[in-house]
Amino acid sequence: MPFHTFPRQLLVVTLLAGALAPAARAQAVPSKLVTPFGPPRKHYMFAQKEVDCPVVANVTKNTDEDADVSGSYTKVCYRSPAEMLLEINELRKIHTWADSTYERRLAALPPGGALVITIHRQGPKGADPAYLFCTAKTKDGQEILKDYNLKPGTGRFFGRDLYQTQQLVPFPKVDPANWPIAFTINDSRLRQLFEYTLAPPAN
Repeated sequence: MPFHTFPRQLLVVTLLAGALAPAARAQAVPSKLVTPFGPPRKHYMFAQKEVDCPVVANVTKNTDEDADVSGSYTKVCYRSPAEMLLEINELRKIHTWADSTYERRLAALPPGGALVITIHRQGPKGADPAYLFCTAKTKDGQEILKDYNLKPGTGRFFGRDLYQTQQLVPFPKVDPANWPIAFTINDSRLRQLFEYTLAPPAN
């Protein structure tokens, strides 16, 4: 099941318009709120690349068919600065933005691109992104994101009792020598930890 259910342009309009809060909003929270208490997720013997986003590889098994059944579907896709800039330029042609609008959109672009987080959870309250805390470390162990708490929100109905939410996580610029990146999502409601590896982007 593909995890991008929105057209790319709609995704950009929806997410870039209000989701690119400054990285300063990331907040450290008490560890008891973000430490997983549930049973650990199974790991692949070898990290599995995402078909639609090969920069991202799943370390924990969160792509199984039963992920939607259990309401634990949690996917990540990396958007490079060049890709996001290209889409903004295309949207400018479509919407004939004023120069001030275009400059504001450019200023909102995160320097290192962004991660698109997509979750399917059971019930509308379960799909609140505020349950998610993200941490990213470079290959030398430097934390470039620490317990980054996603903004509160509600999901849209996806099917059965599942609700889907997508949100952008602004990514800091990282020297190419410090890739790959270890990225984790801690769901404090499910009490589960989802682990990923981000390979160096092509641009």
